[in-house]
Amino acid sequence: MAVKLYWFDNFLPISHVCYHDQKIQGRMENGIKKTPSSDKINSGMKKTPSSLFSITELDDFYFQHLSRSPRLNIERKISLDGCSISGNLRHIDSHECISPMGGFGHRAGFDTPNSTSDNVYEPHMMVVAAWDALRKSIVYFRGQPVGTVAACDVTSEEALNYDQVFVRDFVPSALAFLMNGEYDIVRNFLLKTLQLQSWEKKIDRFKLGEGVMPASFKVLHDSHKKIDTIMADFGESAIGRVAPVDSGFWWIILLRAYTRSTGDSTLSETPDCQKGIQLILSLCLAEGFDTFPTLLCTDGCCMIDRRMGIYGYPIEIQALFFMALRCALQLLKPEGESKELLERIMTRLHALSYHMRSYFWLDFQQLNGIYRYKTEEYSHTAVNKFNVIPDSIPDWLFDFMPNRGGYFIGNVSPARMDFRWFALGNCIAILASLATPEQSIAIMDLIEERWEELVGEMPLKACFPAIDGHEWTSVTGCDPKNTRWSYHNGGSWPVLLWLLTAASIKTGRPHIAKKAIDLAERRLLKDGWPEYYDGKLGRYIGKQSRKYQTWSIAGYLVAKMMLEDPSNLGMISLEEDREKPVVKRSSSWS
Repeated sequence: MAVKLYWFDNFLPISHVCYHDQKIQGRMENGIKKTPSSDKINSGMKKTPSSLFSITELDDFYFQHLSRSPRLNIERKISLDGCSISGNLRHIDSHECISPMGGFGHRAGFDTPNSTSDNVYEPHMMVVAAWDALRKSIVYFRGQPVGTVAACDVTSEEALNYDQVFVRDFVPSALAFLMNGEYDIVRNFLLKTLQLQSWEKKIDRFKLGEGVMPASFKVLHDSHKKIDTIMADFGESAIGRVAPVDSGFWWIILLRAYTRSTGDSTLSETPDCQKGIQLILSLCLAEGFDTFPTLLCTDGCCMIDRRMGIYGYPIEIQALFFMALRCALQLLKPEGESKELLERIMTRLHALSYHMRSYFWLDFQQLNGIYRYKTEEYSHTAVNKFNVIPDSIPDWLFDFMPNRGGYFIGNVSPARMDFRWFALGNCIAILASLATPEQSIAIMDLIEERWEELVGEMPLKACFPAIDGHEWTSVTGCDPKNTRWSYHNGGSWPVLLWLLTAASIKTGRPHIAKKAIDLAERRLLKDGWPEYYDGKLGRYIGKQSRKYQTWSIAGYLVAKMMLEDPSNLGMISLEEDREKPVVKRSSSWS
């Protein structure tokens, strides 16, 4: 059966704007398509400056001297500390508004057909409520929007760090704003986090690498002195004091998304953005004792930010690393220091894709090969290259693995294979084309075949299966938040809906996304947009789940907008590298 895959790097439907078309470029002004009726709509968006600035000049330009350009018509009413931020928004007609690619058209998500599920709220009402909640989470610095708080749960007694702007958490919010033609907040966020990268970073007496991006930042408003200041966290305040490995990768990925969405490379080509990319990747491409092209990481360095046994070479980091490298190829200018870096990136990409496709990939045939492994092999012709003991294969895997389907396992290192399923890493592998077209189809096959286990009643399981008993004790250190089927230990995370939707569209299976969105629409709004759900099927609001979790809200909006207008996928999806040889199934696994 022929399977159609959608690759959006070089393809957009004729009915949508193609920014690489020179004729349309001539009708573009600062990345926004001009139409006879667009002046009114575009009045709420700033024009992008065409000249180049230093980081100090950029900061001054964007955060102090924006009077020359129209501003987003949003006002901060109350201090962020109270997490009560309201927006004074112009009326937006549900049928006539900014299209996701800029210009005049339908507002993505507002005209989505009603779900056939037994919803308490109609999808139209949910989309309106989601936008309202997303705008209330906006954070302002010197009067300009720079991000969204992690959660705005007024029922919670302690804010903890949920009143901060997290780099990874802001990504779905940024995509929602980009798809809605609101570029200012994303540009401001990119610039502000880039400036924070230049800060000196110390934990106790140890200095972190220059390229490390912050995990989060908080805007402090001094109403008496009428000044705003920023406090950044590079891991010194995080659980376990772990620096965020994924923040830099998400920053590069978002910079590319911004560039593709606006059609304007002015920002990405500034010397400071170029330097920021170089610093991030120099940390990852430095030579050392590694024998693998994958990145060695500690526990808690990504979305799974607590001890969960992902130390080593976690799939989430490897997939994001691969995607960031590919985005950097498009963003870096081949001159100066970037020329050598580009060569190193290409070399690493070839090695990383081969390693991941060969050793992290698991399907029925691969599993049967591991099951028959011999051990203690000493030679270059060894079949069991990592000396994995077949008896270490968990019992659940034999029943979980279908005849049709496969996935990238959680971790591979000497004498250790973590066979757990991790949703984010596998979805990113599809979007970045780390997975071959055949592997991408197999991942979606697995999701369909194991729908109840991986999706259940609320998409999507961050990790499967949950660990329990003695294993939970030794792996998590008796973490009371990561009990079985809760939080990252088998909990269901609505934010992952946008990644599932993107992967479904790219592999030509939008029906999977539609089914998952229908499930989410049954409860998300009614339950107050929880951070995560607990239980094998995701039936219960998480025991420590925050309400009005911003990335749950934004994840839903992005999923709806992508499903309605698949061309939105282009800003977050990368096409298969045709020059890269397709790695065939390695004989070492048979």
